Amino acid sequence: MYEIREDDLSGADTRGLLALHLAGMHASSPPGTVFALDLSGLQRPQITVWTAWRQGRIACVGALKALSATHGEIKSMRAHPDFAGRGAGAAILDHIITVARDRGMMRLSLETGRGPAFEAAVKLYARRGFLPGDAFADYPQTAFNQFFHVEL
Repeated sequence: MYEIREDDLSGADTRGLLALHLAGMHASSPPGTVFALDLSGLQRPQITVWTAWRQGRIACVGALKALSATHGEIKSMRAHPDFAGRGAGAAILDHIITVARDRGMMRLSLETGRGPAFEAAVKLYARRGFLPGDAFADYPQTAFNQFFHVEL
């Protein structure tokens, strides 16, 4: 079981996992196709960040960005390598979906890349009902990125 906490991004563990996330996105993506938010991007009022913890260790991070009152976006989903494949990502995603519903959102969307580094996340999203779809917000459609949506 994971303890899910709303995170103010001030802790070294959270900042370290976010740095790992950004480095991984840049290492696994062609130039110009990374849309992951840095720390300042995640500190905007329309974004809420949560972390999952087990036995005092950070296991995963994820965020919800309000695009409108009824449409949200999943951002910055990343499991710590020590917790990969152990349900931390599912715990955060389930929490985000619950909060989005509680906030009256009717749709969640996300953008991600293609290739081996993204396969586990895409499978997780599919298990939660996310389906491939069109680009949204201000994302450009490229050969590398892909978009998923779920109706709540």
